[in-house]
Amino acid sequence: MVISNSKSYGVPLYGASWLPLSLSRSKSEDDSDESPPSIDTTRHVVLSGGGGEGKSGIPNAILVSQFFVDSNSLSDQPVAKLGTGADLPYRMAVHPGGEGLICSMPQSCRWFEWDAVKSDDVHGWGLKASEKSLNQLEDVGQQLALAFDDEGSILAVGGEDGKLRVFKWPSMDSILDESNAHASVKDLSFSPDGNFLASVGSSGPGRIWEIASSTPVAALQKVKDERFGFCRFSQSIENQQVLYVTAMQGSGGSIIKWNTTSWTRISSKHITRDSITAFNVSADGKYLAVGTMEGDILVVYSSSMRLHTAVKKAHLGIVTSLMFSHDSRALLSTSFDSSARVTLVEDTKERGLSLWVILFIILLAIAVYYTKLERYKLI
Repeated sequence: MVISNSKSYGVPLYGASWLPLSLSRSKSEDDSDESPPSIDTTRHVVLSGGGGEGKSGIPNAILVSQFFVDSNSLSDQPVAKLGTGADLPYRMAVHPGGEGLICSMPQSCRWFEWDAVKSDDVHGWGLKASEKSLNQLEDVGQQLALAFDDEGSILAVGGEDGKLRVFKWPSMDSILDESNAHASVKDLSFSPDGNFLASVGSSGPGRIWEIASSTPVAALQKVKDERFGFCRFSQSIENQQVLYVTAMQGSGGSIIKWNTTSWTRISSKHITRDSITAFNVSADGKYLAVGTMEGDILVVYSSSMRLHTAVKKAHLGIVTSLMFSHDSRALLSTSFDSSARVTLVEDTKERGLSLWVILFIILLAIAVYYTKLERYKLI
């Protein structure tokens, strides 16, 4: 099998994720003989995309491919492929508990379940259409953002029409139904503790929603001509919750860091001259990744926003999605050019001397200077 860390799968790709760590555990508890017990779920990725409703001849599908850790390479062909007919699976959210995944189609959202794939060459996971119907998300138009909380007990969905819906999972009981959350909802993110939901839209400020009260509790104000694009909660190195929001201005793309108590800006850092088209934060909170309109991928340290890794022309087209692996050491990316790529992220210490080391060197230099000065006086 021909393998490479970048692979073209023949369809424009818009969504991507790693299979959840809990998948193998949940399946191993099932008595069914169909579950392959030795599957390492960190070695499989799920991708969604296609050619849409047109007559391009490009199919719409959800793909599962294998990632070989030792060689940093993706499988030449998907280990499983599920066609979705005329419906383009645009965005996806994988349930953290291993139950399945939800995809947004042009008019509705559909739920898919994992299905064991076992053959002479492949032991892995595929997908199958679920009997579970999401009636609350039928005929709601294109949804641009989907997100589960960390526990998988709450689902948030944001539409092209600006409507925000939040449900209990799996009952689909409504928690929040806001018809004018934004002009158009672009991204959603739950806080690690599950208390808050951040949303950003095509215009206006970002918003913070308290889950318990189902109400907005803060607005993330923009400065000058900023246009917010993506939002992600994370745990900082100091184990504090932080919120990152990408913003576009005339000079390019920036990442803004927000305090999650006062909801005020902590810092803002210009990252790229190009438009930011994808964004993700590593599970350990150390790294932030952006993808650009030009196909570039940039990984920066969250603590200082200094550059860790830059991959120019990682893709020939727009970077459409980014997702760090569960161990934060690999970054999955997709593009409109039909390619998927895995970029390794070395766990290196940030370059540069610490403040204490710099102060020590300065003090040492001063001490040496005065010692020499005293010697000259004695002469």
